[in-house]
This record gives sequence, C-alpha cells and structure tokens, in this order.
Amino acid sequence: MRKNTSLAEGTEGLVYQCRLPLSSATLDLVSGLVRAHLKKIRSRWRKLPPGRIALIVLAVLRHDQRLSDMAGGNGVSASTVRRWLLEVIGLLAAQAPRLDRALKKIARKGGVVVLLDGTLVHTRRRAGNENRANYSGKHKAHGLLFLALTDERGNLVWISAARPGRSSEITTARHNRITTRLREAGLGALADLGFVGLDDDPDAPVIVTGRRATRGHPLTDAQKEANRLVSRERAANEHGFADLKNWRILTKVRMNARHATTLLRALLVLTNAEVHR
Repeated sequence: MRKNTSLAEGTEGLVYQCRLPLSSATLDLVSGLVRAHLKKIRSRWRKLPPGRIALIVLAVLRHDQRLSDMAGGNGVSASTVRRWLLEVIGLLAAQAPRLDRALKKIARKGGVVVLLDGTLVHTRRRAGNENRANYSGKHKAHGLLFLALTDERGNLVWISAARPGRSSEITTARHNRITTRLREAGLGALADLGFVGLDDDPDAPVIVTGRRATRGHPLTDAQKEANRLVSRERAANEHGFADLKNWRILTKVRMNARHATTLLRALLVLTNAEVHR
C-alpha cells in the first residue's frame, strides 16, 4: 500500500494495488480493440495509453470497482472512466457471435447437440410501474432474463437479448426462433423442464427435455431414469453460467435492458477468451 504525501492534510486518499485474476491474452485482446478503434476514429491523444485503459475497464468489469475509485487511482475523472467503459463494452459486444453463425460453427466442427438454459441477472430495484415487468415471481427478485447456449463441454456460444424478469424461458426461446435456427443448422438441444412444449414438431423434435409428472400420471421408472440422463448431460451448461457470473459487475446490473444486452454479450466474448474447455 502506498500513501500519498498530502494524506495528513486530508486532500487525497490512499492508493492501493489489487490483483486482477485475468490472463495477459485477455488484456491484449481488449487493448488491441481499443488501439484499432482509436486508429479508426483517428484519435490522436488519450489521457492514458490503450493498455492502461483496457486494464481499468477490466478491473471495473471483474471486480465491480466504483468508477470514482478507479478514476482517483489513475488520475482521470469518473466521467472519463465511464466513457471508456461504455466504449470498450460496445467494441467487445460487436465481436459476439450471432445465433445462426454460432450454430453453424458448431455443426462444421462435428457437433450434434447444444445445451439451452436461461438465467436471471439481478438488477437494481427501481420505483415506478415501468419496473414491475422486471420482477420475477420465480426468483422473487428484480432482474432481466437471458437465454444462453453452450456446447457439450460448457463453453458459451451465444446469449440472447435481455427480456423482462417476469418473462418465461419458453416465450423468450420462441421470440428468438431457437427451434428454427437449430433445424437450419442440423443440431439438437438439451433443455430443462422449463422448455417443455417449445418444440412445434413432436414427430422430429430438436429440443429434448425431461418428462413432467402430473397429479394423475406419475413418472415411471424409465421416465425418471431418462430425466436423470438429461440432467446429467445438461450439467455442463451450469459451468457456462458460472463462468459468466464471475464478472462481478453482474452482481446487480444498473443498466437498462438495451445496455444490459450489450454488457452480457461483451462479457461472453471475455469469458470465451478466459475459459475454453
């Protein structure tokens, strides 16, 4: 820890170092995007070089550091850090794959199945009628719903646009035309019971889910075993979500749905740069 000389006068605070658990390849990726962007817009000068800008933005994303804290420790203003953050998030999100391209890439590599699931990313609770749609009765919290696809090993390949927290997973999947895209790519998908009824072609389904018991029709032993097999194969999907939520800025998102979509897609690119099974 390093103390500033004017600390006794109360004009400045303490500056400390914090370890950022990311690879140098991720830093090189972000700094390269910043450097190319500055060249494209012919920006001749920035307060800090691209490598430092990338490091500051990654610290905000990984540790959810306050912008004012990062600004004070690097000799810039909080508004400058915010501008850099939004700029880098936009550059990273532009690298995220579209659904059809992601599925075709898996098919070209010889893949036959992907894993489909949804997650709620918690948001700040705000007053007003417009925020009521973000309340999820299932999770008893405010948030935004995202669907994600992973490969069989749990690597994230695609993430949907944000939907209000009260939306159902099956409705969100229909909104994104996932079954149509899977058929076009020649792939199938494993999903949980929240997606029962999603597939519109029961004779040749591309969405495989478990069986749901009803009051008058309990599951047979064979159906229970089939459910266990589906759950076992789907377990890798949870690893993908866990990798994504290691970025602590997702602890409670402070952005609206449009900016949250951009943020999640940027973090998808960073997650894939860090983790590959």
